[in-house]
Amino acid sequence: MIHNPNTTTDTPNRGTPPRLVASDIDGTFIRSDERVSPRLRDVINKMTAQGTVLCLATGRPPRWIAPVLQQIDVRPVCVCANGAITYDARSDSIINSHVLNPDALNTLVDAATTHLPNPTFAVERVNLDDIQGCGYATGTGGPRDKQFVVDPRYDHAWDSDEHGIEEHPQLLEKPAVKLLIRCENMHSADMYALLEDHIDPALAHATYSIPEGLIECAAPGVNKAAAVAEVAEAIGIDAHETIAFGDMPNDIEMLRWAGTGVAMGNAQDNVKQAANKVTATNDQDGVAAVLETWF
Repeated sequence: MIHNPNTTTDTPNRGTPPRLVASDIDGTFIRSDERVSPRLRDVINKMTAQGTVLCLATGRPPRWIAPVLQQIDVRPVCVCANGAITYDARSDSIINSHVLNPDALNTLVDAATTHLPNPTFAVERVNLDDIQGCGYATGTGGPRDKQFVVDPRYDHAWDSDEHGIEEHPQLLEKPAVKLLIRCENMHSADMYALLEDHIDPALAHATYSIPEGLIECAAPGVNKAAAVAEVAEAIGIDAHETIAFGDMPNDIEMLRWAGTGVAMGNAQDNVKQAANKVTATNDQDGVAAVLETWF
């Protein structure tokens, strides 16, 4: 069972290194230039050589994981799409997934259309019939226009040339690991405030990982904490032996679950309040600074 250990601001004993490090990617593990710093890469090598496990936990779909993996020397288990997909980079296989069914997708779109000004929509899909040899670690994982599909009016929050386009009936007729709800001229926090009372937790889990008008919906109970807890249990590691790093609201459950939750210096205030401690920013090597306590 996931618990909330956020009862102290103490760090773990310097002599007791964590057995599992769970880290968000954007705004946390990588700098603003999307690079893993040499300092962080060095401490990751030292900690994994001593037996501590790295788990990357990101809102990114697995098709976006390769540019990060190519910068480090280990092939970790990656919790992707906010916990909807767990991908083992070493074996190049999906080891767990959770989808929203078409009924849920349609209900969420109806709620967003009712309570938000002019929203547009996109979905992330994964081919669950092809879970071995996915190619995600090398950036060769399947036709991308079949994985990221948008409605014709969708205003992209990032540049994209790898998406498909479908009208609503087709967009919502297949299971998806994530529904993206986009309002170009709103802040994600404001969208969430308008939507949160109208999304039944038994239907979906809603969160956001960037401020630029984007809400991300996954299957009920799906979040980074739940997925990282499954990874930890599979390798015999308890929550109190884990340290987690993050900067956005989609990291909050994970920071509360871990024995030590660390917010980045660039994190939103509600993320800092959920953490046990705050480190330096991602551009100041905040993750490396904490891990160097032990490694």
